[in-house]
Amino acid sequence: MSEPITYASAGVDTEAGDRAVELMKDAVRATHGPQVLGGVGGFAGLYDASELLSYRRPLLATSTDGVGTKVAIAQAMDVHDTIGHDLVGMVVDDIVVVGARPLVMTDYIACGRVVPERVAAIVRGIAEACALTGTALVGGETAEHPGLLGPDEYDVAGAATGVVEADALLGPDRVRAGDVLVAMASSGLHSNGYSLVRRVVDVAGWSLERDVPELGRTLGEELLTPTRLYTKACLDLADAVPLHALTHVTGGGLAANLARVLPQGLVATVDRSGWRVPPVFDLVRRLGQVPWSDLEGTLNLGVGMVAVLPQDAVDDAVRLLADAGMAPWVLGEVAEDADADGDAAGLVRGTKGVAGGAVRLTGSYRA
Repeated sequence: MSEPITYASAGVDTEAGDRAVELMKDAVRATHGPQVLGGVGGFAGLYDASELLSYRRPLLATSTDGVGTKVAIAQAMDVHDTIGHDLVGMVVDDIVVVGARPLVMTDYIACGRVVPERVAAIVRGIAEACALTGTALVGGETAEHPGLLGPDEYDVAGAATGVVEADALLGPDRVRAGDVLVAMASSGLHSNGYSLVRRVVDVAGWSLERDVPELGRTLGEELLTPTRLYTKACLDLADAVPLHALTHVTGGGLAANLARVLPQGLVATVDRSGWRVPPVFDLVRRLGQVPWSDLEGTLNLGVGMVAVLPQDAVDDAVRLLADAGMAPWVLGEVAEDADADGDAAGLVRGTKGVAGGAVRLTGSYRA
């Protein structure tokens, strides 16, 4: 051995990590209210939870997630400040589904090589989205993994905690026959199904720089569109109307996620022709000759979040969500499940390990 082996020669640059923290700390601090103690850089984030003393029975809600292979699009385009919005959307809006207000979030970035400006851009996006959702970004970790990830490769994950009063908890126990489904539009693909989408684009031989007239921008710009944040709109809705349940349409598509928030014995019916599928989804279908059945079990097809509420609250809900920019519409309704003891064709039930209700999709999509 001619030279001693150091941590730097093994591929880890601790000074770059310190520079990344310097670049990101102002964005992180901007998410902190008086409840956050200790600032940036501690071993653990501290949050003053004394306000929870005003709750009669506070329930803590937690969620963790990533953004899947969408990071490959960000890396290919060398655009890294939007992927953080995706991460916050995937994590925080899963908490909102039970009616919980998000309190704190932490993030984790694994990379092959720390490029301070790139790491700071990722965290800046996370912090921006945390600020928009009222969530304090109280900590995080950047890990350099040379030899495991390529120099320009990275992955991101996050976890968040929120709180909800026990008697305000949303979910299947509240849902009744006669309830109505109100959809909130997605901003595009969000952060699910990118393994399918990337495979379709690769086989078609399309570049991310390709201008696509029906999308009104390049393919890469469309694929990198940030996940819509529903947090504030949903929490405001829960305060204003007798909301029964919410479902976040992520992996598995609309039917699988909707079935998770319905009780056994009820079925939600959704007419596929009730909305026009955004162009990006039809583009994926046509480019890859992907069956509609595969699309609807993988992608959100334009529905990002669904509220379940009583019929007499629908008009107010639609108005409030429209004012919040959620582009809502009535998606379907809930009824008694006449086939609850059978395995009727066309029903989706028992998804994600949840023995809940069922969803029936009818009609054909309009592209």
